[in-house]
Amino acid sequence: MNRKRLFEILSLPEKGDRASCNYNYFMIAVIVISIIPLMFKQTTRLFQIIDVFSVSIFIVDYILRFSVADYSLQKGARSFILYPFTFMALIDLASILPSFNIVPVGYRLLKLFRLLRVFRVFKLFRYSKNIVRIVNVLKNERKPLAAVGILAAGYVFIAALVVFNVEPDTFKNFFEAVYWAVVSLTTMGYGDIYPVTVTGRIVTILSAFTGIAIVALPAGIITAGYMNELSAEKERNPSEPER
Repeated sequence: MNRKRLFEILSLPEKGDRASCNYNYFMIAVIVISIIPLMFKQTTRLFQIIDVFSVSIFIVDYILRFSVADYSLQKGARSFILYPFTFMALIDLASILPSFNIVPVGYRLLKLFRLLRVFRVFKLFRYSKNIVRIVNVLKNERKPLAAVGILAAGYVFIAALVVFNVEPDTFKNFFEAVYWAVVSLTTMGYGDIYPVTVTGRIVTILSAFTGIAIVALPAGIITAGYMNELSAEKERNPSEPER
């Protein structure tokens, strides 16, 4: 098998490429199985076997993808230097390294290792066309989304600053005011921290209405971008069925 064919198998499957489809389905199954031990606090012999099996597969997959980095990045010999620093390659490493206890593991370090194993979920991004579409949308719409993000950050800072000065007795520090502003922005309303004065409640009402408008903006941008991405795909592949 030449490296070009290997790259085709490792990539998202094209119509009629059974080998690529089978590899993708196999990797999805391995990722899902590898996540199962993270749903339990205790560690059993079976979970250890699952971890060894899944990490072995992840290592082989990483080596194979590294071997065809020049096809995926298309930057010649530099691709082999750049590939380990790409987002998905870092996710792959984060999925593999925690299973190697190369240092004495304390309780806090063990918790960190378990957290890093959660990154295995992100490996699924590589095997779903819908997720790839959403990633493309986020890339294409990064400027308007960044503008909305700046607007939201400004809202949180101003709202927190106002309420912190209106009700200094309710909020022990500025971080609590920021936390309240974020909760108000997302309209979650946990109720653990809330204003008690009339002025503070008026600020909360205004904050909630503003938050609804700000939260709705990225949803509209992403939806419009997703529809544009689907239209562009249909123009590129008019005969390919939706998957």
